[in-house]
Amino acid sequence: MSQSHLFSPLHLAGVTFPNRIFVSPMCQYSSEDGFSNDWHLVHLGSRAVGGAALVLTEASAVLAEGRISPQDLGLWKDDHITGLGRIVEFLHAQGARAGVQLAHAGRKASMTRPWAGEERYLSPSEGGWRDVMAPSAVPFAENYGRPIELDLAGIETITRAFAKATRRAVEAAFDVVELHGAHGYLLHEFLSPLSNRRTDQYGGSFENRIRLMVEVVDAIRAELPVELPLLVRISATDWTEGGWDIDQSVALAKVLKEHKVDLVDVSSGGMVPRLVMPIGPGYQTAFAERIRREAHIATGAVGMITDAAQAEHILRTGQADLVLLARELLREPYWPLQAAKELGDATSWPSQYLRAAPQGSRAREPIVTSVMPETATF
Repeated sequence: MSQSHLFSPLHLAGVTFPNRIFVSPMCQYSSEDGFSNDWHLVHLGSRAVGGAALVLTEASAVLAEGRISPQDLGLWKDDHITGLGRIVEFLHAQGARAGVQLAHAGRKASMTRPWAGEERYLSPSEGGWRDVMAPSAVPFAENYGRPIELDLAGIETITRAFAKATRRAVEAAFDVVELHGAHGYLLHEFLSPLSNRRTDQYGGSFENRIRLMVEVVDAIRAELPVELPLLVRISATDWTEGGWDIDQSVALAKVLKEHKVDLVDVSSGGMVPRLVMPIGPGYQTAFAERIRREAHIATGAVGMITDAAQAEHILRTGQADLVLLARELLREPYWPLQAAKELGDATSWPSQYLRAAPQGSRAREPIVTSVMPETATF
């Protein structure tokens, strides 16, 4: 039996995860026309070999114009299914669950990739696109495109696109869908008064600003089998007066639970450019803890979680139900195996690597079915 919280099983909906280490979505800016390729297979597959329980794709656009950059993954057409399905098959063979993060970048779309030098909006002549959408015609910053305010038909098109992308994710055999509602992208733009200046049913009051989020959640749930978990990533606060804050996040989480969301992935920021945040180890875990405690919903903690003792403390003290790691897993894809050793926990290793495993380690078993008939607990 596992002695640590970090390596204890987690049940969400009908899916069982062998531990509580999830790979946070990380854009790779390495796609062409939304298609996955060998880079994505190796990048995501390495983290599965390393022992993470769930490997989430980068933000995968539900519409071509919803990409952050022209090099982002997508799931806006059926042709994307085969490549992603190949990745899912490999993740399952390593005993990991596979998750896809569905996203629309809103007014932060059609941008250069990070290593291109100057971060700026890409025009159509440069491989970008003209129609950058948002709740209101307010650009994120001077080097971003001026967005077009979505009309009701446009909102309906985007909602349908999330539903269609979910259907494709199920066909690709993903175990988990995460909805990206954070970091200043489209759904977060509707949530925050800083970016949402609308006066119709999608703007103004809290109920109106969360309306699109709830409608998209319902559209996804209608396509997602009940036994598969639905996660939602949010920015718990804009870190700016007059913006989205933790009180509203708690209230939103209560609504999301009513609409059959299984876990809230709690991040922060992304709405205001050049914002100075109090970044440090575990700087967002208090938000995850409060949402978990007050909304009575499972939460994931993310942000500068770098060592096993820190992750174990977060879970043991009830701040969250799981941890999501990003940059630390770029530095060390086999972090979960090392964490198990540090915590004195036996865990599974790929059979090919057992000769290097600590005593008591077991061979990893592939996932044969994408659904496990377990009762949801957190």
